[in-house]
Amino acid sequence: MHQVRRVAMLSLHTSPLDQPGGGDAGGMNVYVRALALELAASGVAVEIFTRRVDPGQPDAVELGPGVLVHHVTAGPAHKVSKERLPLLVPQLADAVSAVIAASPAGHFDVLHSHYWVSGMAGLQLAAQWGLPLVHTMHTMARVKNKHLPDGQTAEPTIREDGEQHIVAAATRLIANTTAEATELERHYNGCETRIDVVSPGVDLKVYKPAFRDRSRTRLGIAAGVFHVVFAGRLQRLKGPHVLVKAAALLRRTRPEIPLQVSILGASSGSDKYDLPQLIADAGLAGTVSVLPPVSAELLADWYRAADVVAMPSSSESFGLVAIEAQACGTPVVATNVGGLPRAVSDGRTGLLVDGRDAHHWADALASLHDFPQTRTDMGRAASVYAESFGWAHTAELTTASYDRALATATAHAESAVGA
Repeated sequence: MHQVRRVAMLSLHTSPLDQPGGGDAGGMNVYVRALALELAASGVAVEIFTRRVDPGQPDAVELGPGVLVHHVTAGPAHKVSKERLPLLVPQLADAVSAVIAASPAGHFDVLHSHYWVSGMAGLQLAAQWGLPLVHTMHTMARVKNKHLPDGQTAEPTIREDGEQHIVAAATRLIANTTAEATELERHYNGCETRIDVVSPGVDLKVYKPAFRDRSRTRLGIAAGVFHVVFAGRLQRLKGPHVLVKAAALLRRTRPEIPLQVSILGASSGSDKYDLPQLIADAGLAGTVSVLPPVSAELLADWYRAADVVAMPSSSESFGLVAIEAQACGTPVVATNVGGLPRAVSDGRTGLLVDGRDAHHWADALASLHDFPQTRTDMGRAASVYAESFGWAHTAELTTASYDRALATATAHAESAVGA
């Protein structure tokens, strides 16, 4: 039986209620929402704190049984850039503290922060309330800067310093993969004895193999078309422009391939570029379409309607899109970087491409077009592989991390009393 019964979860820069695929909403939003609901199903109540971005948002919303989302006020009641958020950390911590103060004594056992802005507020709250802090990085500035693509602004020093402080002071750290744990050690001198490796999950009730022809018909994808799907925020880090360039190469070198590319997503933050113009300049107006983000249920249809899902990211701590697509029985072509080698089994459930050279991406896509039986076999293997990534397992491992954090905090408190 786990010791932790109630968790204060900090997702201050973006809300689990937001639609993934645009702005700052992406895999982390899915992660926080799904993890909280699964923790609650296992008996751990969760209260999520996020920043109010609209005056009309209620103080609290029930996300599901055992999960409450608090909208706290810090700064203006509208969206602000990530660059401004660090200035709001003291206000965010104070706003969360006010809710904790109004709760019964001993209401929370553990704080769990997501992303560095929440982590900085979490350190302040942990010290104030004597609570252990578990932190999940999701992405790391030094790793992103190491793989910085052309045209993208480097992560600021204030973030690097903040993450270093979090790594040094958090009770436990959660990494998505062993590769991410290694990067924590290498770039931040993280203590490996405080790192727990917990892979994200996938909702296997939503993302599952089904009638692929029906999905294609519903979405207007003609039979015989080689359909490639991209799902995510439209920013250079995610690399939709790489896919556009690869499509242009295939149009020139392999015109016989009946190619159709569907890009689902919206612009993100300050990292914006004119993707429709890039598509028009490449002469791909009839081949590549940009569509808005969709619900999880409809996204599963898009995955099933695809022959291949592409993830040309320059950096990923894991890559939830890869697992979601594979759970639907669709092979994935992804950059061989970060957590993607864990999410995609190279040669079995998809292909990993070294770097983001458009020629290499065009070759990878062409190879899957040319060998449809390989594509089918990969899709079957992919759906089986994804079954090991259920959210229940993620919640179980996360709860174990909470229990370790609480045990450490209790031991330190007893030692202090003894001294």
